[in-house]
Amino acid sequence: MSSKIQNFQEIVADKANKFATFTADVIYDRRQNGRAVEFMASCLYGLSFIFHALVRLRWYLYQNRIMRNKPLGCLVVVVGNLTVGGTGKTPVVEKFARTLHDRGRKVAILSRGYKSKNEAFYKQIWRKISHGVEVPPKVVSDGKQVLLDSLVAGDEPYMLAKNLPGVVVLCDKNRVKAGSYAIRNFGCDTLILDDGFQYLRLKGSLNLLLVDKTNPFGNQHLLPRGILREPISHLKRASYILLTKSDGKPDDTLLELIREHNPSAEIIECAHQPQYLESVDGSERLPLSALKDARIGAFSGIASPESFENMLSAYDAKIMYNERFLDHHRFTEREIIGLYERANAEQIDMIVTTEKDAVRLFDWIKPPVPLYYLRLEIDILSGEEDFKQAATRICLPRNEDR
Repeated sequence: MSSKIQNFQEIVADKANKFATFTADVIYDRRQNGRAVEFMASCLYGLSFIFHALVRLRWYLYQNRIMRNKPLGCLVVVVGNLTVGGTGKTPVVEKFARTLHDRGRKVAILSRGYKSKNEAFYKQIWRKISHGVEVPPKVVSDGKQVLLDSLVAGDEPYMLAKNLPGVVVLCDKNRVKAGSYAIRNFGCDTLILDDGFQYLRLKGSLNLLLVDKTNPFGNQHLLPRGILREPISHLKRASYILLTKSDGKPDDTLLELIREHNPSAEIIECAHQPQYLESVDGSERLPLSALKDARIGAFSGIASPESFENMLSAYDAKIMYNERFLDHHRFTEREIIGLYERANAEQIDMIVTTEKDAVRLFDWIKPPVPLYYLRLEIDILSGEEDFKQAATRICLPRNEDR
């Protein structure tokens, strides 16, 4: 009986995943033909009008001080985007946090912890009633060691904590509470608000807005018909605009659109450059030249899988099979075993995934061939002085910054 229930649950989960994938494909315009696509697009288009109205209302309330943001008395750097997923935000947060830390700031990264495992709501209520205190933010890293895994912390916070010794990483939907906790308990003087462009409750000192140059604003519709979280006109709120995934070639149309809404922000072009292949268990590191003519299997659960796949192809890898999952997809044991079984069937040399996906795998399920993730880092292509100037303004006391 239990096996029948388990099979039924797996069938339901598979159907739900296929529906979610279909919906995501419509939102990203990966599917454009067919009655089902047209029907779904029409439904989403109607919902986007409602979402647009709510976004405008919320912005109006904050602009007119009906709802108020809260300063925390320290430097708050907001890193975010106008769209959902895919701008390559995590490497930018990592680079900026490392720069600030290296220049003597006591840095805390505040993350929402998207799709992380939270304490049950009834336990939070009981804690509030019995002890009179709120649930503290999750401490992913205290700056000395990583304290939580990716399941509890979330993918990006765990990655940042692992790659940034000396930097505090906290997770909480209430970033005001998390920021106060970082100041009070860790003596932090600089807060980086990860994915915080839409988080208006905490007053930012500097707004860094990321724009994916390969797909800046999708179809220019707001959620859920498109990928925009707020109107393109809100580019005006950015202090700096980072064009990510750039190939270095000029895009006059995009620059004109940005300048139409924000004539003064500094624009910095950067690329997400592959650095090396790292084995998931941390035992081996290979140069990118190892991809040349290698028979590989690939899989990813990110918002823009095309960029990952194109990088592998650019290094002349022979992709024998490729599996795409939804962004932040929490793999099941059955899915991972299936991917590994295909490795045997295709007689491949290695399996390659992304760093973000690598943290969601199962240690006890061993792959039949070497398993690596592709390590990416930010490379500034233009506006290098702008990036250094931004870091200097934050790091130096005001009397030294004149």
